[in-house]
Amino acid sequence: MHAQDSPRNVPRIVIIGGGAGGLVLATLLGRKLGKRKQAHIILVDAQLTHIWKPLLHEVAAGSLNPYEDELNYFAQAHRNHFEFQPGTLTGLDRQRKVILLDDMQHESGQSSLLPPRELAYDFLVLAIGSISNDFGTPGAKEFTTHLDTRHQAEHLHRTLLSHYYRAQASGNSENLGVAIVGAGATGVELSAEVHHAATILTRYGLDQIQPANVSITLIEAAPRILPALDEKIATNAMQELQRIGVQVMVNERVSQITEEGIHTASGKFISAQIRVWAAGVKAQDFMQGLGGLANNKGNTLTVDAWLRTEDPAVFAMGDCAYCVCRHAGSNEERATPPRAQTAFLQAKWLAKHLPDLIQGRQVPSFVYRDYGSLISLSEARAVGSLMGKSHRHC
Repeated sequence: MHAQDSPRNVPRIVIIGGGAGGLVLATLLGRKLGKRKQAHIILVDAQLTHIWKPLLHEVAAGSLNPYEDELNYFAQAHRNHFEFQPGTLTGLDRQRKVILLDDMQHESGQSSLLPPRELAYDFLVLAIGSISNDFGTPGAKEFTTHLDTRHQAEHLHRTLLSHYYRAQASGNSENLGVAIVGAGATGVELSAEVHHAATILTRYGLDQIQPANVSITLIEAAPRILPALDEKIATNAMQELQRIGVQVMVNERVSQITEEGIHTASGKFISAQIRVWAAGVKAQDFMQGLGGLANNKGNTLTVDAWLRTEDPAVFAMGDCAYCVCRHAGSNEERATPPRAQTAFLQAKWLAKHLPDLIQGRQVPSFVYRDYGSLISLSEARAVGSLMGKSHRHC
């Protein structure tokens, strides 16, 4: 059954984005409603396979093979009673209740696999996630690699290997500088993975760049690393990074990036052949004004505590949504953090309550519950907290 010929006596629920939230929601709704023919669930994503975004730093460092850990959307859909449609969202017509999808190009770029098309919905869930925010920093787009997609992670891995291959071919010992902007979870974990990769590559015989000659610098504008997490986690992570020789610079705002390295506002210069931007997040730029829906900071869509936009047929969740709600253990209402955990929890909440919301019934609002965080520092080391208790594992 295809999207355009689904039965009209059941609601058509279209989910855009197959990340940590969208894929979970499509799977749970497929098992709950799709299997019983109570709704037609359609997942749309620009890629054909899924790899968990928090693992992209491992792909970049070469410690994870994405082809072994990827999940095929078509196979997942077949097993869990929903439909998968490949495509990239380009527009939303709320009056006609259709989304607009761009054409899908062949990898060679010489032919089109799918033409531009429209997809009708009765209820729409936007779970598009986020991308890095370079804040308009001069040179960031031209001279850094971001880690938003598998393609970017694989590009970074190829770049890292190319330096080792060239050094090995020349027979001359070389130094390698790696600078990472942003000491959130991605930046911290990537710095540790690159250090580990330097050791492994030497063991494989690529010994013209010794681990001691790989300089890894982590640059953060905030007063400490992991500013969104508990200070004790940050302290433990900082100690581990210092132990393995990562140079950490805090209170340093990047002012410009060139092909030679990174300049900071305080006048420092970090020479680096490999430059990675891992600071800040924002929703994708096309989300600004999408379908005339209200935006908040970082292109996010404003939603209420039931994950609804001002259009009752359109929901948003995860990093692309700005949701102010109550946090468990507190009467305070504040915005949910842009983390994979948030998207996962909102997906589970929507899977449970969306059928009632569709019928116009009252349901309890979403309450955010923090189950903790773990920061992987490679080599079987991790720091973090689970259920409010701090952990440090080596």
